[in-house]
Amino acid sequence: MTTAPVSTTGSYIAAIDQGTTSSRCIIFGADGRIVAVDQQEHRQIFPQPGWVEHDAAEIWTRVQSVVRGALEKAGLTKDDIRAIGITNQRETTVLWDKNTGEPVHNALVWQDTRTEALCRELGRNVGQDRFRRETGLPLASYFAGPKIRWLLDNVEGLRERAEAGDILFGTMDTWVIWNLTGGVDGGHHITDVTNASRTMLMNLATLEWDEKIAESMGVPLTVLPEIRSSAEVYGTAVGDLEGVPVASALGDQQAALFGQTCFDEGEAKSTYGTGTFLLLNTGEKIVNSYHGLLTTVGYRIGDQAPVYALEGSIAVTGSLVQWLRDQLGIISTAAEIETLANTVEDNGGAYFVPAFSGLFAPYWRSDARGVIAGLTRYVTKGHLARAVLEATAWQTREVVDAMQKDSGVELTALKVDGGMTSNNLLMQNIADVLDAPVERPYVAETTALGAAYAAGLAVGFWPDLDTLRANWHRAAEWTPRMDEATRDREYKKWLKAVERTMGWVEEEEQS
Repeated sequence: MTTAPVSTTGSYIAAIDQGTTSSRCIIFGADGRIVAVDQQEHRQIFPQPGWVEHDAAEIWTRVQSVVRGALEKAGLTKDDIRAIGITNQRETTVLWDKNTGEPVHNALVWQDTRTEALCRELGRNVGQDRFRRETGLPLASYFAGPKIRWLLDNVEGLRERAEAGDILFGTMDTWVIWNLTGGVDGGHHITDVTNASRTMLMNLATLEWDEKIAESMGVPLTVLPEIRSSAEVYGTAVGDLEGVPVASALGDQQAALFGQTCFDEGEAKSTYGTGTFLLLNTGEKIVNSYHGLLTTVGYRIGDQAPVYALEGSIAVTGSLVQWLRDQLGIISTAAEIETLANTVEDNGGAYFVPAFSGLFAPYWRSDARGVIAGLTRYVTKGHLARAVLEATAWQTREVVDAMQKDSGVELTALKVDGGMTSNNLLMQNIADVLDAPVERPYVAETTALGAAYAAGLAVGFWPDLDTLRANWHRAAEWTPRMDEATRDREYKKWLKAVERTMGWVEEEEQS
């Protein structure tokens, strides 16, 4: 870590990255390089199979702690920070009492599937696409709107309190910003267009809450935050960063798109974390998907026109490696999977489809469950490790295929980021199955960087997008090595394994 030079007034941007498993604060210099990082994990709460919760109060405590930690590590004070950007796990839903600041229930995490039956009920005779034209999203347990409805229906007295105007809803950006700007003492209740586009309550064309949909979903408008752009000053911080402008909010995947400087139509990035998310910039066009992708807001800078994106969400990638480590004990650290997979030449005929909570893009099948197919006595843990890595590559391929069908844009290269990109075997594998180069940037923390970039633009720290583009440097590139016949044969087997996951959960089990 570098220490700060002598004259540093407002020479840095801080990004708070509130993620699924941890919260981080990263401080960036003007060249987009990292000056300091502090990170803390929070608890994952599993009350029942398929239910995933977080304690929002614990998360806010962790956020404050990492802000202090990053400032200390960098040897900086609040006066050195020009602006703060926020990026966050999306869809995770928290409701809290605006008078006490206390959450009324644990936050329902994006992975949580308890709203499956409710989503089927909301689909009525139309099905998953009931609100897709307006929102770009299929009715699925992933999104925040149905989660709000579940909490209002299941926490005693909550609907009455909400209708009386005492309850606020937010995804984690909203919760952090409300607390960061004062909480019960005048905290700003806002969200940005990217996070709002994940609630299934915002109209993509107007960028406003859709009153009809909110009514159909049973969500009172009084609980919803004000929708703002992704890069503008929302207010100023209190506490350790007192007086510093809070100047951006972007859902984590959109922040990574921004941090990867995918500002032109047709540019794409993929973030490999707990799950994996591919976003393709579609410019100012709202591209409706007919192949299982989501239409979402990519970002909006101030009062400029919004930039839209197609997104393919894969539920389980990095978390499959964690599962191999924590539940099966086959490896003791995530990094070991590459070493283990390299002990064999191929997957030994085994294919692992990790539909632990159903399949996301391009299928959206909540009745699917994970399978390992093609097992014989020949298969070793090395083959399984390789099959685990290949699962991420093949799922990426399925999403890229869907994007090409929807947008007509041929992928020329894929910019990648996230924790799994340190796995060279996986990156080579992805280049092989996509038959396209895979590029990793010098600064791999593109989610936090995107939030920092947006905040910096909002306060004039960086003048324009071209300056940000000039900061992007490639650290590594993988080019395809697999021959076409092998690629086609293996893909066919993968698709066969995917078929085996479907229809596992009967409808009565889901309700």
